[in-house]
Amino acid sequence: MSSSLQVRKAVVPAAGLGTRHFPASHAVKKELFPVVGRDGIARALIHYHLLELVQAGIEEICIIVQPGDDRPIREYLQGPDEAYLKRLSKYPALLSEARQMRDLAARVTFAVQHEQEGYGHAVYQTKGFAGDSMVLLCLGDHLFRGDPASPCKELAGMAALSGGKSVSAVNAIVPDELKGYGTIAGKRRVENPRLIDVSLIIEKPDVTTAREKLRVDGLPDDVFLGWFGMHLLAPSIYTILEEMIRDDVRDNGEFQLTRAQELQREREGYLALEMENAERFDFGIPDDFVRSVQAFRWGV
Repeated sequence: MSSSLQVRKAVVPAAGLGTRHFPASHAVKKELFPVVGRDGIARALIHYHLLELVQAGIEEICIIVQPGDDRPIREYLQGPDEAYLKRLSKYPALLSEARQMRDLAARVTFAVQHEQEGYGHAVYQTKGFAGDSMVLLCLGDHLFRGDPASPCKELAGMAALSGGKSVSAVNAIVPDELKGYGTIAGKRRVENPRLIDVSLIIEKPDVTTAREKLRVDGLPDDVFLGWFGMHLLAPSIYTILEEMIRDDVRDNGEFQLTRAQELQREREGYLALEMENAERFDFGIPDDFVRSVQAFRWGV
């Protein structure tokens, strides 16, 4: 692993089929759906990821896509031609936005997932991009916001404290939410109670299993810590994913990242950071999309 403690690379998975948003996702890739920010500017969903990552000090970003899906994202990031830029001269904020998009485009590369073999399989496609560096992984159908700290910047900053271990952002979830998230057990560090030494990771556990095995000290009964949608991954995750693919180790027919994270924990330890004053906006299904668009714009 690189001796540098500064995280310079990030991965954004965007290779899903967007089936739950059909038929809109058949015409426009889900990650390009419009979302209006607090500043009143309508940007594509993935655009906010890139802005947040750059503000967190990330220099290189790899977006995971299906075959051919890199083209519309490239075209979006390249922005308008010179004729259209002239029309934007009436709107200084939008003209500035268009010019900044080209800077974002220069930071982006793509990895292609040719077969839908699961989240872990998608992440494995970025092995060459990651090299021996830690990478910050952010779900492509979520957005994140913190006050005052940026969740991306805060998690990336854990590289200096992790001793080379992976660190996942987590937040409190209740029993009804367990079916949607990887969930952890662990013990808080005395010197920093938000930082947790993880002792078990289970993907989408049932309530009985969570009550028996997935406890973290300091939480009320029936409150658990589940994935926030953002992970700082040590490079050994790619070795583990490669072994899983070689040995055909699947969960529900797919190669799952959470299984690889649990194997990584067993081998070298794993940390979690409980997020405070941070919000996660889930755009994954239509009803969530509607709620998240409103909340992201207005904070409701």
